[in-house]
Amino acid sequence: MTPDELRILLERVRQGSTPVDAAFVALERLPFSELGYAKVDHHRGLRLGFPEVVLGEGKRSEQIVGIVRRLLESGENVLVTRVSELQAAEVLKELPDLRYGSLARTLSFEHVPVVPAAGPPVAVVTAGTSDIPVAEEALETLRLCAIPAQRVFDVGVAGLHRLLGRLDVLGAAPAVIVIAGMEGALPSVVGGLVGVPVIAVPTSVGYGTAFSGLTALLGMLTSCASGVTVVNIDNGFGAAVAVVRMLRRGGAQ
Repeated sequence: MTPDELRILLERVRQGSTPVDAAFVALERLPFSELGYAKVDHHRGLRLGFPEVVLGEGKRSEQIVGIVRRLLESGENVLVTRVSELQAAEVLKELPDLRYGSLARTLSFEHVPVVPAAGPPVAVVTAGTSDIPVAEEALETLRLCAIPAQRVFDVGVAGLHRLLGRLDVLGAAPAVIVIAGMEGALPSVVGGLVGVPVIAVPTSVGYGTAFSGLTALLGMLTSCASGVTVVNIDNGFGAAVAVVRMLRRGGAQ
């Protein structure tokens, strides 16, 4: 239930068009639903402005189906992250109306199409093509939160002229998500060029001493560009939610 839907329900009760008992039925599942293996949080949309997002990784397909089905019954939009192709195939057998994004590894469903908010798009930047799956996870999260976004892909420090050619896009964005593996230098460069929030995402892309993203993570945490925010390795979802919180609190969206 969204804040607007709750206000409408309460107004109908006040006007007498909705009986108290009917309102009680609508609200009795509002805090959470108990499934035994999961407590589905129906109150999150009221607290945070977007419904609970399901992490598919580590869950059995039937558990994903059970959680998603309860979200759908409650009229909430659905986003499931870190969903393998095998999981997706099994879930779609039970819930064929979901949409699977194979590159982002997400399942989603919208009861009502999400209309992007007005304003310039967030820039989602990758150092290389191998970082794109993490970027697509961030983009899908932004889309379902009604935050417009623009792709700026494959502009890493090995060819810095590629980034400089897109400074107009970065400069116009209300926030920039920068996704990089290897040594993770790109967020420092971007952080020194733009004055808006920069969210850095290290990825597990890289050889040997990249240590599955740890080198990029440590490099981003020790960035010489002031104020760069760093999320966990491969966490495109977390970067997108950080941007959503910043823009909604700041009134930019």
